Amino acid sequence: MGNRSEERQLVEQARAGDRHAMSMLYHLYDRRVYSVARRLTGDDDLAQDVAQDAWIRAFQKLEMFRGDASFGTWVYRIATNAALNRLRSVSRRSEAESSADWTSGAASIDDVVLNQSVLQEALDRLPQGYRTVLVLHDVQGMKHDEIAESLGVTVGTSKSQLHKARARMREMLAPTTMKSEAGRDV
Repeated sequence: MGNRSEERQLVEQARAGDRHAMSMLYHLYDRRVYSVARRLTGDDDLAQDVAQDAWIRAFQKLEMFRGDASFGTWVYRIATNAALNRLRSVSRRSEAESSADWTSGAASIDDVVLNQSVLQEALDRLPQGYRTVLVLHDVQGMKHDEIAESLGVTVGTSKSQLHKARARMREMLAPTTMKSEAGRDV
C-alpha cells in the first residue's frame, strides 16, 4: 500500500459496502494474514480456516476499526486472536511440517526437511505467548509497537517475550553432541 491515507480511503469505501475496496484490502494483506495463521497453528488446513475466519470478522467489524494503527496491524491482530482461540479449542495440533524455508546455503533436501522439522518442533514446544511474539517479530517482520498493539500488551512485554523465546529456542536447538561432549575428554 502506498500510504496510510490511501489505506484509510479503502477502509472508508469498504465500510460503505464497496466490494472492490474490500477486495483490494483483502489482496493487500491476505498472504500475510495466512502466514501469521500458519505459523501460529502449524497446520495448512487450520491456517486456511483461521485466515478465513479472520477476514470474515474483519469485514463484519470494520466499523470498529479506529485507524490508530494501520489496517494491516488491525487485521493481523484479528488473525492472531482467531488462531489463538482456535488453538485453545483444538485438543491436539497437527504435526504437518512447516512450508517455510528456515535454512539457507547449499544443503541437501533431506537436511532442509530435517532442519525445518526440528525447528518447527522446537517452535511448537514454546509457550504460546513466546511463540506468538517470535513469529510476529522474526517471521512476519512486525515491530514491537505493532506487536504490542496487535496483542494488547506493552512494548516491554513484547520485547521480554521475544528475548525469552529466542533464549528458549537456542536451548532447544543447541547441538546435543556439543552438550554431551563438553564434559568429556576426547
